Amino acid sequence: MTDTDLDTIIRIAAKGDGITADGRHFPLTAPGDRIGPGGAIIAGPHHVDPACIHFPACGGCQIQQLDEVSYAEFVTGRAIGALAGQGVVPGTVLPPHISPPMTRRRAALRAARAGKRVTIGFAEEGSHRLIDLEMCAVLDPQLFALVSPLRGLLATILPDKRAAHVKMSLIDQGVDLLLEGVKVEGFAADEALGDFARAHGLARLTIDEGDGAQTRWEPEAATVSFGGVPVGFPPFAFLQATPDGEAALVGAVRDALPETGAIADLFAGLGTFALALGDGRPVYAGEGARDAILALKLAAGRAQRRLAADHRDLFRRPLTPEELNRFAAVILDPPRAGAREQVLQLAASSVPVIAYVSCNPASFARDGAHLTAAGYRLDSVKPVGQFRWTTHVEMVGIFRR
Repeated sequence: MTDTDLDTIIRIAAKGDGITADGRHFPLTAPGDRIGPGGAIIAGPHHVDPACIHFPACGGCQIQQLDEVSYAEFVTGRAIGALAGQGVVPGTVLPPHISPPMTRRRAALRAARAGKRVTIGFAEEGSHRLIDLEMCAVLDPQLFALVSPLRGLLATILPDKRAAHVKMSLIDQGVDLLLEGVKVEGFAADEALGDFARAHGLARLTIDEGDGAQTRWEPEAATVSFGGVPVGFPPFAFLQATPDGEAALVGAVRDALPETGAIADLFAGLGTFALALGDGRPVYAGEGARDAILALKLAAGRAQRRLAADHRDLFRRPLTPEELNRFAAVILDPPRAGAREQVLQLAASSVPVIAYVSCNPASFARDGAHLTAAGYRLDSVKPVGQFRWTTHVEMVGIFRR
């Protein structure tokens, strides 16, 4: 190996830094970049101009300097690298799915007021300082279109030297907006909320002044649909980040399911998988969040689905092997911490197919190691990059007996 090789970025680490062959880390680099005297970066063939004027200061994105090939390789590498660390080898690594720019349908921004000036955006990387967004290369245009007019609204309902959270979701009826940390005092402020909601055609406007969410505008019931079934949508409830990312995850699970037999959807949320994949077959849906499981239960009943919705804390009370063995397949979609307690019960079961949807390669790999040690094999892994230009990676792993 020559000195030249040692000064070339060979891959991107989990937190987005480029790494040379001798293990040195350099931020904002791409594979093929050279490190010149004094640490100067000499751009290589995979280093591109960022898509956004706020990069790299804005904490919303970390790796806009990567071209499409390098970003896809990063997404796949994050998934496979975590598995290798646990000694788990997938039979097949499927091509990654990467969401296009400006398709993010769910976002939590921060807002701050100083005098007459209201700043709205993401926090600067490693800081509490807000980047006032003039553009955004990841948000759906319907969400970003509200940023500028929100500055005017918040100037009337956000106290000086205070901060608020601006949470937006794109649902069936349009934009669902939740404002936390505001103070609505007086008739003028109350009127301003209604005027804003009408002028921008909001699906719903909810505020939280510190004592719970209050809906101020909802012309028709707010819903989000899965498999053609509309489900009541609690303010800023969980949704997959992009519609195409959701479709990629659902498709990877669908391809693995047997054609017949009952399925279980654990950590079911509002029914992303239970409704999209459960038409015409019995489905058990387990979820610990009461508002989500009640919304799913009502929606499934109206659609006459054969779905049993169970409000159950799967961390404290996971399904046992005896309960699990009734199912032809089990779908898992846990939070970032993974599903260790439920996975240990699955490892002792005879369920023939487990489709594990993960938003954290590290916890997925740890849980996967328990399953493979118990005799399951990891047939395939599908990496998904919904959070474009970030280090956040999702994946679907199919385990079989």
